[in-house]
Amino acid sequence: MEAIGHAGTCLGILASDGVVLVAERRNTNKLLDEVASSEKIYKLNDDLACSVAGITSDANVLTNELRLIAQRYMLQYQQPIPCEQIVSTLCDVKQAYTQFGGKRPFGVSILYMGWDKQYGFQLYQSDPSGNYGGWKATCIGNNSAAAVSMLKQEYKDGEINIEKTLTLAIKVLNKTLDVNKMTAERVEMATLTREKGKTIIRILADSEVDALIKKHEEVAKQETEKKKADKK
Repeated sequence: MEAIGHAGTCLGILASDGVVLVAERRNTNKLLDEVASSEKIYKLNDDLACSVAGITSDANVLTNELRLIAQRYMLQYQQPIPCEQIVSTLCDVKQAYTQFGGKRPFGVSILYMGWDKQYGFQLYQSDPSGNYGGWKATCIGNNSAAAVSMLKQEYKDGEINIEKTLTLAIKVLNKTLDVNKMTAERVEMATLTREKGKTIIRILADSEVDALIKKHEEVAKQETEKKKADKK
């Protein structure tokens, strides 16, 4: 739990027409060779993706296990695994590590975003203990309590589409990041939407994230100027 508290912030928000995952990148060293397209967000199958906070090596083991669970189900039943079933199956594994001696629990919290034909778009969070729950908006990692309290105030159920969700995610992350100025290289964003009967999981390019950050800065500047004018 200590490792998760110090890990990069991960944010998940459910919209009426999709789900958004946003994660803070910690490794922004210029010497790093960016082989992987994503550092914090993992695609599990065509309908599911997850974001992790905690010990990265543990996260790699668990995401591989999640992919295996999804493929086993596909092989056995010839249809994609329901979102909650993949979460609860992995949580059974996590729980076993808290019960039996000799091994430590996995030091990872996971946010899952997915779609299935039973319940549509879904967002789940699971803890190292094996607890999990469905959420409309939540946060794990560093400063997660501040982010959750802000989401409680800003999130409007049923009224929020994917565009508004991306704007809200940037607004919340801007408040919780321990940096003076937020840049695209510090942020990783992914969206899950449905188009023509297919699930589209897309990791946003740096240029798109930059545009969202600039838009947020302009809105924040206007609000500050308005407050100053109202005081006068």
